[in-house]
Amino acid sequence: MGSGKSDNPNDERLWQIDRFVEEVEQVRIALGLDSSNFIILGHSWGGILGLEYALKYQENLKGLIISNMVSSIPDYIDYANEILGPQLPEEVLKKIKSYEQIEDYTNTEYLGLIEEYYYPKHVLRMDPSNWPNPVLRSFANLNYPLYLKMQGPSEFGVVGDAILKDWDRTNDLSSISIPTLTIGAEYDTMDPKAMKEMSTLVKNGKYLHCPKGSHMAMYDDQKTYFQGVISFLNDLN
Repeated sequence: MGSGKSDNPNDERLWQIDRFVEEVEQVRIALGLDSSNFIILGHSWGGILGLEYALKYQENLKGLIISNMVSSIPDYIDYANEILGPQLPEEVLKKIKSYEQIEDYTNTEYLGLIEEYYYPKHVLRMDPSNWPNPVLRSFANLNYPLYLKMQGPSEFGVVGDAILKDWDRTNDLSSISIPTLTIGAEYDTMDPKAMKEMSTLVKNGKYLHCPKGSHMAMYDDQKTYFQGVISFLNDLN
């Protein structure tokens, strides 16, 4: 709810992780799925949701795929600020930080700088004029007020009072025993080493690294991504 063509109620009380988890569970029940056939692939925010679902309902899952998502938002913020941010041109980073300092997160220049200099390197490493139609549709249908409430204004870390700012489930990974695949990419917005480590902290984990990929590795390192996913699914049978 709140995304794509689903209902979009104007009620911020609904934008809570627990409610989203229960929404997944209601869909599972409605479709009659269970641990013999129910596999979640969650990408980015979907990775958070898939992980949260597994922590509560893993007995209903056959397998879990966490794609391009770390288990700690504070670690994601640190990686953006300490590793990726300094790779931007000095004047660009200075301008971005100046807007963040005054919390002017929706300024068009702030967002424009991130989209021009950060996204093509770390979100999708393709010419923006040739981005695949599903990506364009996704951005066109983005519920920005919801995105702003949950994540903040962009993929350049998490700022402001976003709901997810302090989310951290690293210490809970050891309770997940179902087969789990974590996927990371070399140029991702998040640390691929952290995504690899997640696969060692769950009880039955595997890691897939996309050496040419960014946050949307299913597009810019497609062969590696889908061969890895298919191999994981085949191993579940």
